[in-house]
Amino acid sequence: MKITLATDDSIRLEQTGGPMTIEAHSADQLYSPFHMLASGLAFCTHSVLSSWASHAKLDAGDLTIGVKWVFAEKPHRVGSMDLTIVWPSLPETRTSAAERTAALCAVHATLTHLPSITTKVER
Repeated sequence: MKITLATDDSIRLEQTGGPMTIEAHSADQLYSPFHMLASGLAFCTHSVLSSWASHAKLDAGDLTIGVKWVFAEKPHRVGSMDLTIVWPSLPETRTSAAERTAALCAVHATLTHLPSITTKVER
C-alpha cells in the first residue's frame, strides 16, 4: 500500500504490492495529524472493499481511495471529508453496492457517530 500526500488537505491510497509507505511530492510536505486521520479512513475503506471484492469474485487490483477534507473555522477542526473511490474495473452494476460496502468501514462509522473523548493528565 502507498499513501501519497496529494496536497495539504488530501491523500490518495493505492495498492503497490509491498509494505505500506507514505510519500510526499516534496521533502517540505509534512505528514500531519489530518493526513493520518484521512489515511485511517482510506485504509479502512480499502480493506472493507477489498474483502467484499474477494467474496464477490471482483478484481480490486486497480482500486484507489482518495480523501479530501475541508477545515471548519471555529473550533479549528476538520469540518467535512470527501471520500472518492476510483475503481476502473468495477462493473457499473456494482457501483451502489460498493458505496454501501464502503460505509461499513469502522472508521467511517466512528466519524459519523462521534465517540466520547475524555482527557486526563496523570503525574
